[in-house]
Amino acid sequence: MDYRSIPLIGLLLSLIISCKPQKDNPPGEVHTPQQVVESEQHRFIIDTLARDLQVPWSIDWLPDGRMLISERNTGQIHLFEPETGFQKALPALPDVYRKGDGGLLDLKVHPDFIQNEWIYLAYSTSRPDSSSTTVVERIRLSGDTLGERERLFTAFPYYRSESHYGCRLLLTDGFLFITIGDRYRRDSAQYLSTHNGKVLRLYEDGSIPADNPFLSEPGAQPEIWSYGHRNPQGMAQHPISQEIWIHEHGPKGGDEINIVRPGRNYGWPLITYGEEYEGGPVGKGLQSQAGMEQPLYYYKPSIAPSDMLFYSGKAFPEWRGDLFIGAMALRHLNRLETQGNEIVHEERLLDGLDRIRSVSEGPEGFLYLGTDSGFLLCIKPARFFW
Repeated sequence: MDYRSIPLIGLLLSLIISCKPQKDNPPGEVHTPQQVVESEQHRFIIDTLARDLQVPWSIDWLPDGRMLISERNTGQIHLFEPETGFQKALPALPDVYRKGDGGLLDLKVHPDFIQNEWIYLAYSTSRPDSSSTTVVERIRLSGDTLGERERLFTAFPYYRSESHYGCRLLLTDGFLFITIGDRYRRDSAQYLSTHNGKVLRLYEDGSIPADNPFLSEPGAQPEIWSYGHRNPQGMAQHPISQEIWIHEHGPKGGDEINIVRPGRNYGWPLITYGEEYEGGPVGKGLQSQAGMEQPLYYYKPSIAPSDMLFYSGKAFPEWRGDLFIGAMALRHLNRLETQGNEIVHEERLLDGLDRIRSVSEGPEGFLYLGTDSGFLLCIKPARFFW
């Protein structure tokens, strides 16, 4: 946790002691106030809501205040009621490929869910020859029942690889943005003939916008918005500029934050601030090259970034407009202050707590974290300590 707060072991013990298994349990009291954590701008507490999730990859919210959680390792969606702790696991999607980095990945509730009942899912799927790829579907959710499914996108090509699927989704202004990793075929990030190592833009029904930058280029995949990415697993829209920000995993060092703009090349694997895992330069060891974008910010050593969001709530007023990113390798919550398109300050919260996989802002402005150890945590202001 933050270096000025209580010892890490005390926080971990308090989380474990206060946590109660909630899967398929009836409603009941689930939150026990935790010790107060001091950060640079706010004092907060952490409540433990669940501890038995299987890599909660994504969290999003239904209009009625219920939470949807995607479990990477089981291929299931969980309905969770934060106020009561009631949790229900929906039937697993049968065609989810659950190996390596694969499984049920991002989940987004359509902005007009009340009218159309669509939720959007990204997951990995495979063929009989064990090759796999990333797909995006939308499914109708009526009450607690999954209904009509519609395949919107399939990444090309399939690979015999269990790595670097991406994949984050963003729904905005009728568009669907998708991040796809390089599938550990690093050179493919530079090839416009594949979807790998790209950010893609579709309409929300899966059709292709006529103004996509490579639509008329022979051999290019028409969905491509930007390319030269390694493994982008975070995406968020800036609340003022409305531009799309992503982060992506570097190799050994070199995790990047970028603003994705149409037709731009972000350099992987030709330029990077990282190095090979066994040591030594990637390729020619270049960090810049003409015609390729420089990151807004990079991490060395890597933090292994996961989910990300721009905070907009009222519960923590000093954090409004800040960028929050889960960190898996360094096990903390990364807070970044921005001014326009610049990142001007970094604070590492909850240092050493756990591999934070998902980050979400609830309707009341609290922050919700899912961790690889199976915890669902809620960060709320210290005034809720009683």
